[in-house]
Amino acid sequence: MEVLKNIYQHPAFSEEDLKLIFDKHEKLTFKKGEFFLKENEVSNEYFVLESGVVRSFVFDIDNNDITINFFTESDIIIEASSIFQRIPSMENIQAETDCVVWKIDYDDFQGLFLTIPALAEWGRAWMSYQLFYLKQRSVEVITKSATERYLDLIQAKPDVLKFVPLKNMASYLGITDTSLSRIRKEIVKG
Repeated sequence: MEVLKNIYQHPAFSEEDLKLIFDKHEKLTFKKGEFFLKENEVSNEYFVLESGVVRSFVFDIDNNDITINFFTESDIIIEASSIFQRIPSMENIQAETDCVVWKIDYDDFQGLFLTIPALAEWGRAWMSYQLFYLKQRSVEVITKSATERYLDLIQAKPDVLKFVPLKNMASYLGITDTSLSRIRKEIVKG
């Protein structure tokens, strides 16, 4: 439950609001390799990650698996376009490690959203942060070197370095496995 307290922080929430929200979450486990969501499915829930590492990925036009995001402890695992627009997902979301999560169904979330005004404020703040994060990431792919992006990733999400295969990190960074190996060797030397 501590992870839910970390996620649902907003001054407008009352203790009663938080209890209602927490009661709608169900604790689940996913094994390494299991999918939270597959491409072309419509997302019907989102998850709060208590422990483990999860990644989202797509296939490019040459059918290469390209990592677009990593989720680590206290992140919300969500495909926002699919869940909120009720459209098929373009992403796959898969456990990189064994994971413990707290799931909330779309219908339960919608019911809470309509009855707890503070949830709308929390949601707006969360969505604003996500928009800022995605904008920053898209700019950094152009303005930062691969080494800088790698260092940023391992600082922001150190569990990725411990548990994620090199090829998935490399695709997230927009470089080859060989380039990432070279970057890692240079960092160790330096």
